Amino acid sequence: MKSIFITLCLALTTLSAQAEDQIERMTADKMQSYKVANINWKDEPLLPKGAKSALILGDPSKPGVFIAWLKFPPNYPIPAHTHPYTEVITVLKGKLGNGMGEVLDKNKGETLKVGESFVLPASHAHYVWTEKEETIVELIATGPWDISYSNPKDDPRKK
Repeated sequence: MKSIFITLCLALTTLSAQAEDQIERMTADKMQSYKVANINWKDEPLLPKGAKSALILGDPSKPGVFIAWLKFPPNYPIPAHTHPYTEVITVLKGKLGNGMGEVLDKNKGETLKVGESFVLPASHAHYVWTEKEETIVELIATGPWDISYSNPKDDPRKK
């Protein structure tokens, strides 16, 4: 019995070390400030046309935590979708509507203001929208990041 316990402990230690090696850690090489006026925004191909993104830290295509800013124009909807891992969204500028479910319904959501956040569990269907003003949010998530639209016709990668 004692040898089984020791073998199990050694196996768990080895598995834990292997799992740690597979997760890229979020690190920075230098101190850097980010100001909206100086951000190099790029079109975000995973979202409907009009969204822009800027990677702050990490790599969303690899395992590990990353931080990105997303910029949405006024009156911009992102249809219902899911992500493979948990996300944290914080509003930096403007307002962001947020709702849960398989179909975008602004009447069933809430509006978040600057400084407010929501946490979204993995594989949880949700949708977001903006109203009359440009909105910028900070996304903190785990990669590899992806998006699966509830209605495949909403996927901009298929258009």
